[in-house]
Amino acid sequence: MTISALGRATPVPVLVLGDVLLVTLQGELHDATAEQLRHDIAAHVVGGTAGGVVIDISGLDIVDSYLGRVLAEIAATSRLLAARTVVAGMRPAVAITLIELGLTLPGLVTALDVDLAMGLLKSATSAEGT
Repeated sequence: MTISALGRATPVPVLVLGDVLLVTLQGELHDATAEQLRHDIAAHVVGGTAGGVVIDISGLDIVDSYLGRVLAEIAATSRLLAARTVVAGMRPAVAITLIELGLTLPGLVTALDVDLAMGLLKSATSAEGT
């Protein structure tokens, strides 16, 4: 996370790749940054033609209950705005921690890496078109 000159956390970059938003999370993600990310993704989905969101969490060593809920809320918000969300790169230790915390993350689709996540979004879009 980068701190601005004002002492505030700078937002996580949201990259636009065609009709997909790509967000890569790395290091420690503070609650305020996670909340800002949720609002940024919703604003991007509403403001553009994003049909999908890929959140790469391979750079995170831990995901606490708050971040787990934020990821589930991002997926639910995106789904309401007609976009799909895929979380990519979940480490085994993160998955075990989420289960131990009792977080099932309903509606959250996962993929082993970003390439597979992009493929899932592409195949879902193709299936909707037929």
